[in-house]
Amino acid sequence: MDEIERFKAEVEANIESLGRDGDLQALSRVWVREISRHKYAYNFRWLGRPAIQFPNDAWAMQEIIWAVRPDLIIETGIAHGGSLVFSASMLALLELCDAAERGEAVDPRKPARKVLGIDIDIRAHNRAAIEAHPMASRIEMIQGSSISAEVIGQVKAIAANHSKVLICLDSNHTHEHVLAELEAYAPLTSPGSYCVVFDTLVEDMPADMFPDRPWGPGNNPKTAVHEYLKSHPEFTIDKAIDHKLLISVAPDGYLRRDR
Repeated sequence: MDEIERFKAEVEANIESLGRDGDLQALSRVWVREISRHKYAYNFRWLGRPAIQFPNDAWAMQEIIWAVRPDLIIETGIAHGGSLVFSASMLALLELCDAAERGEAVDPRKPARKVLGIDIDIRAHNRAAIEAHPMASRIEMIQGSSISAEVIGQVKAIAANHSKVLICLDSNHTHEHVLAELEAYAPLTSPGSYCVVFDTLVEDMPADMFPDRPWGPGNNPKTAVHEYLKSHPEFTIDKAIDHKLLISVAPDGYLRRDR
């Protein structure tokens, strides 16, 4: 075994050990519960835009994007646009690496990869900031309900022109809405790619943390994921990601399409 494979095996053993450590898993859930009361996820920006994510999940997403090398990332839920900008910047890095391997220059005005964001209400100040961002040429936005027939049709038409698609679901967090998003968009996931469902952690949090929301324990993205997987064996939960992150907004939410 060479040194690269030796280190890879060591990391895999580390992750398996984390998954077996019940006390550490429980402690991590307590930590997430307590920091979430302080809106911890609101504190981070990517290239200037608020992302409203945990840093650990951003790291996991860049690993997935590097491995999958998508030419289209579809995201439901835009908010301040930090996630769109993050995805666009990752795709820009992929193109830079591709160009370096070919010995070519990159023209930022003609991106080969893009991010498609969908939101029922793209607020004017957020749209203006996203459209003024240096990554804007890689970003397209659709305003409308992510589960409306019209929007789904638009997204499918765009996805048909791309060969490797990655999906991120992070809009309305009710069971019904997320399940409808999964039915609409998960099939667009390319084999070997991922459909990532965010905020599955709602299931593991106390009900009193969501007093003004229509979702909570028993009615959230994780319950929708488990319902969807009952009839879609082409997807599996990538538990290795859960085990190595420990701190995540998306436990059981990293769905890998195996076929």
